[in-house]
Amino acid sequence: MIIDGEGLILGRLASIVSKKLLDGEEITILNAEKIIISGTKDWAYAKYKQRIDRASISNPRRMGPKYPRRPDDIFRRTVRGMLPYKQPKGRDAYKSLKVYLGVPQEFEGQELVPVEEAVPRNITKSVELGKLSQLLGAKF
Repeated sequence: MIIDGEGLILGRLASIVSKKLLDGEEITILNAEKIIISGTKDWAYAKYKQRIDRASISNPRRMGPKYPRRPDDIFRRTVRGMLPYKQPKGRDAYKSLKVYLGVPQEFEGQELVPVEEAVPRNITKSVELGKLSQLLGAKF
């Protein structure tokens, strides 16, 4: 199943994807940098910046937990949080997820599956994952 993430809400899309992964489907997400997070840019930046800085707050020599900065990795981490990752069933499901920035050549012209449940309704403030990643210092 190939899904175009452009204009879809992060949490809703991740929950739908995680359920389908647990059912055994292989899912590919395209345009990860255009997935949106509802809320203000300042709120989203503060939330993700706090996660990134968490490793140095607790113990400067300890190198975890690691939180991603790139949009494709942020989406994968969000889905991972919705899976039973510490069990074999969850790890196998997580391996079935592929996330790409933009549209690679191998997926051009292929049929995309629409996800109506993740389309935003009445959202006034939002920020794209690509913009948030640039604020966090990602280079992609």
